[in-house]
Amino acid sequence: MAEPSYSVSVAAVVVDDVEGEGRVLVIQRRDTGAWQPPGGVLGADEFVADGVRREVREETGVEIEVERLTGVYQNVTLGVLALVFRARLVGGAPTPTEEATAVEWWTVGQVEAGMDPTFAVRIVDALTGAAAPPVRAHDGVRVLHHA
Repeated sequence: MAEPSYSVSVAAVVVDDVEGEGRVLVIQRRDTGAWQPPGGVLGADEFVADGVRREVREETGVEIEVERLTGVYQNVTLGVLALVFRARLVGGAPTPTEEATAVEWWTVGQVEAGMDPTFAVRIVDALTGAAAPPVRAHDGVRVLHHA
C-alpha cells in the first residue's frame, strides 16, 4: 500500500464583533459557487501565517491579523489537510475578487443554513473557542471523525 500524499491548505475565520453578533467573513468561490471561509493551498516556501494572510487578501481584498489555530481538517477523499485559524480584520473593505464572486459577513445561523457541513463546522469550531483545536476527518461531504 502506497503512503498517502497530502497537500496543505490554510483558511481564516475572520470575526467581526462590531454588532455583537459574531459575524464571520465568507466567500462564494468563483470556480464552484460554494460558500466557504477564505483560504487555499499553502505554498511550499511560505510560513503558515503568511499563507493565511495571502489567501484572505487574494479572495476578499482585506488584511487580517492571524490570532490562533482553531482546527485541523483532513479531507480523506482529496488528500488535503486544512489548518484553520481565527483572525480579525485590520484593514481594507471586503470585495469580490478573481477568486470570489461574493464576499459577505454571515451570522452562525446563515453559515449553518447556507454552507456545506464540512466547512460550516470549521466556523463553528473557531467561534466555540475550545481549549485544544479539534482534529476532524471528512470525505468532502460528511464529517467522519473527531479526535
